Amino acid sequence: MSRIDETLDFIPVRIAILTVSDTRDLAQDRSGDVLVDRLEAAGHILADRKIIRDERADIAAQLRSWCADPDIDVIISTGGTGLTGRDVTVEAHRDVYEKEIDAFGTVFTIVSMQKIGTSSVQSRATGGVANGTYLFALPGSPGACKDAWDEILQRQLDYRHRPCNFVEIMPRLDEHKRRK
Repeated sequence: MSRIDETLDFIPVRIAILTVSDTRDLAQDRSGDVLVDRLEAAGHILADRKIIRDERADIAAQLRSWCADPDIDVIISTGGTGLTGRDVTVEAHRDVYEKEIDAFGTVFTIVSMQKIGTSSVQSRATGGVANGTYLFALPGSPGACKDAWDEILQRQLDYRHRPCNFVEIMPRLDEHKRRK
């Protein structure tokens, strides 16, 4: 069973938050606020925060820019993961991924099923890795952001989480680029 190994030191990670919305600004960004509050309460560092319109190329460009920044370890986006024509965040993420974390969406669906039942089938939450950076795309609702953080990301972004976590393998995410 998963647990926190209190004999290990906590290692804060630097997280950027991207809200994808055609209508919100920072004052109305409740989902972004949820993520910022939770990551800071957990002891992590807010590396950057932006709001960007639902435009695939613009979202992908922002993700690539942050992936190239050595001061950002993790990117969490919120919004644009639904089924409507303007929901292009998942496609933008997949344009950037080197590897997709297939089980992230599955686990998110399992967590969501407990909260919203079969409505969870409408979510396309996804995760991946690019340029040594983790990327996660979450739905735009505060509840979904709480669920993803509280049930998945909080644990996986804690170096002390056992039996394994994302932080412990961070130094090896881009090892393929160092091979001869």
